[in-house]
Amino acid sequence: MRADIEHSDPYNGLRSAETTLPARSYWDEAEYRRDLEAIWYRNWMMLCREADIAQPQAYRVFTIGTQQVLVIRDESGILRAFHNTCRHRGSQLCRENEGRLKSRLLTCPYHAWSYSLRGELVRIPSKTLPAGFDKADYPLYPVAISLWRGFVFVNLTEDAAGSAAESFDPGSGDLTNWPLEELATGHVLRKVLNCNWKVFWENFNECLHCPGVHKNLSHLVPIYGRGLMARHDDPDWALHADNDAPEFAGGLRAGAETWSEDGRVHGPVFGSLTEAERAAGQTYAMHLPSMFIVGHVDYVRTVRLMPLGPEQTELTAEWLFPADALTSEGANLENIVDFGARVLEEDAAACELNQKGLHSLRHQAGVLMPEEYELHRFHQWVGGQHAAHDVTSISADSAR
Repeated sequence: MRADIEHSDPYNGLRSAETTLPARSYWDEAEYRRDLEAIWYRNWMMLCREADIAQPQAYRVFTIGTQQVLVIRDESGILRAFHNTCRHRGSQLCRENEGRLKSRLLTCPYHAWSYSLRGELVRIPSKTLPAGFDKADYPLYPVAISLWRGFVFVNLTEDAAGSAAESFDPGSGDLTNWPLEELATGHVLRKVLNCNWKVFWENFNECLHCPGVHKNLSHLVPIYGRGLMARHDDPDWALHADNDAPEFAGGLRAGAETWSEDGRVHGPVFGSLTEAERAAGQTYAMHLPSMFIVGHVDYVRTVRLMPLGPEQTELTAEWLFPADALTSEGANLENIVDFGARVLEEDAAACELNQKGLHSLRHQAGVLMPEEYELHRFHQWVGGQHAAHDVTSISADSAR
């Protein structure tokens, strides 16, 4: 045994049995509302890419829980976000999910109150106005917006602090060397999962299911075939500390270059990647609760989640490539997209299977295995978010 590891134990696994979240937190309506208020309405959410709203006067509408957010590019090219709500009597402003306004005014379809694309109330059709009424007092409700490397994030907190860049998960990989801003969308997959949003994140955070659920992926990434995510997930990792074979060290199988049906790249690899980034095969960055992004050597995948209800979650996955790779002769996106889509479909089926069993009258909570240390960290994050919200709510009630 090497001297530098003889007296160390960087084993990742849990040392004791930990319980999961209570079963009701995955299906109870009150628990779902608590998640919305404590987590989804208080954190930065990824909505789309800047390129999706590229032209002045273009807009898109997104639903986060019960809230509709309107993101619009004003005439000067600045992206702005507002609640999709008129200040008159609360009507929905934009009825379509996306489009481009015909003028530089946003007009309510109900009573024709009109707003500038900066959110200012500029026109009211009423013949007269109440005494003391000032249009300046009735702008659209703003929503905090943060741009990160070509992605659009919003935060529904009225006094939102920080930025999207500052709130990535601390364990996320570094995507600095991937040209995210320059990539174009090659394929989009949208799917409604019949499971709670937390069930999806739990599945994402472990690979115990990989050997049984992801046969092809386990062949491509051999350590996944052992039910592990990384070398130090194995309690006996030190026995193989000098073995750089992918089933022990991680990375892709010998001869494979990327996540695809045959392990081959779609086009030229990104020239800015380090040797370690190329060898890893995948670099993950996670931004709870709404998205994760994966850098491969020749493309990038993003997966965005939005809660639709206690037992439904919308998933939107995108495959991003250099623009010239999408138009090059012989371009074959299917080799890459089909592989990633299959993995997501397999995950979706596993998550829905998990959800169906959670209603048992006898099942109050589950138990975590040592390899599920990231689930435990996720559960702690959820609990911390709820506790912070409870403290804020108590303080607000006391101040009244």
